[in-house]
Amino acid sequence: MAEKQFVTQIADIEQDFSQWYTDVILKTEMVDYGPVKGTMVIRPYGYGVWELIQKELDGRFKETGHLNAYFPMLIPESYLRKEAEHVEGFAPEVAWVTHGGNEELAERLVVRPTSETIICEMYHRWVQSYRDLPLLYNQWCNVVRWEKSTRPFLRTSEFLWQEGHTVHATEEEAKAETLRMLEVYREFAENVLAIPVFCGRKSEKEKFAGAEATYSIEAMMKDGKALQAGTSHYLSDHFSKAFDIQFLDKDGQLKYCSQTSWGVSTRLIGGIVMVHGDARGLVMPPKVAPIQVVILPIAPHKEGVTQKAEELFALLKKAGIRVKLDDRDASPGWKFNEWEMKGVPVRLEVGPKDIEKNQVVLARRDNFEKLFVPMENLEQTVAALLEQIQTNMLEKARAHKQAHTVSAQDWQAFTEAIENECFVYALWCGERACEDAIKEETGATARNTSIEEQTVEGVCVHCGKKARYNFYFAKAY
Repeated sequence: MAEKQFVTQIADIEQDFSQWYTDVILKTEMVDYGPVKGTMVIRPYGYGVWELIQKELDGRFKETGHLNAYFPMLIPESYLRKEAEHVEGFAPEVAWVTHGGNEELAERLVVRPTSETIICEMYHRWVQSYRDLPLLYNQWCNVVRWEKSTRPFLRTSEFLWQEGHTVHATEEEAKAETLRMLEVYREFAENVLAIPVFCGRKSEKEKFAGAEATYSIEAMMKDGKALQAGTSHYLSDHFSKAFDIQFLDKDGQLKYCSQTSWGVSTRLIGGIVMVHGDARGLVMPPKVAPIQVVILPIAPHKEGVTQKAEELFALLKKAGIRVKLDDRDASPGWKFNEWEMKGVPVRLEVGPKDIEKNQVVLARRDNFEKLFVPMENLEQTVAALLEQIQTNMLEKARAHKQAHTVSAQDWQAFTEAIENECFVYALWCGERACEDAIKEETGATARNTSIEEQTVEGVCVHCGKKARYNFYFAKAY
């Protein structure tokens, strides 16, 4: 009865997915609303996930030769206006600083919505010769975009992210970098977050303001909607011309650099919640779970139980497992429900009978299976179980992705698939007017298409004109 009462604190995931999401992230203490509309306070449990995301990604960035740096969050308005497409794309979301103390500023300052402009100004100073290239920099920071419609983690006025900004001597090097970092994101999403993704190029409408081409990883949520989980942009020489980033090449000629930028943000946390969560709350992939194992002593008043729980805690901690001992004065059932809602991958129970049998009980969060395992070599058993859970969660998400992806040959099949909460793969003309009409009629947007050049035969699923692409469409967050 206590379990049912606890779970009723969150909405039914099948009946109201949106409310379920909000209930889960608030009640598991991942996040709270900030005092300024559209902002969020990331609480320790949510920030713990972000720290693990940072750690995993930062290691990958360093392995590929990137260095971390930090650039100012205040950007002169004149910098933003140097690249025409860029300023047009971000102007509606920009927050302005107009006063310093009581004095009005001579030039308005932009609160960083993204850092291309301020970083390009520095690259203009730093790049002189081909010997200075490439520059492979990344920064971890916050950005501000004055969003009209917000939801914690998914879309907020201020959020945390990383943004890579690289400079290259040739277009070929920049293009290769763009796709290399896209692959880093894909591998990370699948192997760390257990989220399978659609990996490809965005439409012209959906590309980053000022880019030559934008590539993305698109994740499918439990409700069939898309979440743009990461982007990698090939900027060509658009920003280097705007900011006069030139270098003296080996042939003695001055040339403009080619650039890239790429980023992921705290919206990944929202993706984890919406891909893996269930009726009981969060289901955390072990690799980014702040707590991988929670130890619950059963009948702790009995002799030796608390001591054994503490021994097991020390054993697992020493083995590098993120473990918590819950010795609070509360009923086991209440604790079970709390840690299930928080999505901790493994619950370890130990009581008097377990001690007699020299065993513990391991309860998996991903499939609710209970295992009775010996205490001997427990750290190896738990480590192997965490790997199994990670693999199982990816396979489960892949099965859902496959089951909810439809290849539509005509408009009726397209609209039915969108109504049935699916991604749709269909022939498309690639024209902006058609893209707008599809969104107007179905609510679906163009997500991405294959990275490779396509040769397609047939007509657009919507307008009947000659098709240029096979494209993925879906409703999106």
